[in-house]
Amino acid sequence: MRYGKFLPEKGTIGFVAPSFGCNIEPYRSAFINAQKIWEQQGYGFSFGPNAYEGCGIGISNTPQKCAEEFNDWYAKEDVDVLISCGGGELMCEILPYIDFEKIRNSEPKWFLGYSDNTNLIFLLATLCDTAAIYGPCAAAFGMEPWHDSLKDAMGILKGNIKSVHNYEQWEKEGLKTEDNPLEPYNVTEKFQLRTWTAEKGLSIPDDISKKTDEIIQMEGRLLGGCLDCLSILCGTKFDQVEQFNEKYKEDGILWFLESCDLNPMGIRRALWQLDEAGWLKYTKGFLIGRSYCYGEDFFGMDQYTAVLGILSKYNVPVIMDVDIGHLPPMMPLVCGSKAKVKVEGNSIKIDMAYI
Repeated sequence: MRYGKFLPEKGTIGFVAPSFGCNIEPYRSAFINAQKIWEQQGYGFSFGPNAYEGCGIGISNTPQKCAEEFNDWYAKEDVDVLISCGGGELMCEILPYIDFEKIRNSEPKWFLGYSDNTNLIFLLATLCDTAAIYGPCAAAFGMEPWHDSLKDAMGILKGNIKSVHNYEQWEKEGLKTEDNPLEPYNVTEKFQLRTWTAEKGLSIPDDISKKTDEIIQMEGRLLGGCLDCLSILCGTKFDQVEQFNEKYKEDGILWFLESCDLNPMGIRRALWQLDEAGWLKYTKGFLIGRSYCYGEDFFGMDQYTAVLGILSKYNVPVIMDVDIGHLPPMMPLVCGSKAKVKVEGNSIKIDMAYI
């Protein structure tokens, strides 16, 4: 596994838009303010041609132009790291035009983003043996003040930290609007893990925070992203998960998964698909983020039974409602790196090894 060089002092951050660009509010103003903050920290910028574009369908521009931008900016020697401008809907359509062979043979570079950016983050790891960071997109860094999760993401880019842990509260309803583009996360909900181990059967504890003596530990190589995207990649010509699994079977895989548009039934179907495709072979454990369907019940199925109905057969720990994904804040995770996870009561810590 290859890792990019860390962002140096007065280094250059490149901004690309392989998914949505920052062309509408509140993202445009937030992105501009993020630049002011980074500029005060001493960083320079390099903007891809699609950073402020919005003429594409589900992405910033045509699939060809989005791919061309990423190919070019990944190869730029005067750009230290890349951050995606935003998520979106149809980033999958740029993949036929991404030069994965060139990336595989070039100097590795950090790429940061989440959601639709799974299409690149996951494939950088599985096709190019190049680690990437599943974490906030560029516009999020425009909030004032920064949430600790944003500091953690920058800490990984700079090489200052290799451990992340959960945050005390999370946001159920955001306050950021076109008129208030710089609002920080509206963290009102108490962080609450839900865990499953083989000893528990299919029951879900109502309040695991009471089980302060519970300790769960697991280690393996981090792999995953947004389930909406992963299920679409599964079975395509870009699917080389079987080869990745075999290459790293001695490490085992720690899957981190979350979802955006999927309801509980959709989550169940997507996990069934990955399972039947053999993706989950050699798994050492699962980290399941809070999804947008948090709290929904669909014909008697919620986000927990949707997950456990498929994953419990592996008899490895399943840690749910983790700070990953679409209900912020999110712990930035290095997709492709080896990691050690420790759950103790209602806290989780992830130590990552990327050198």
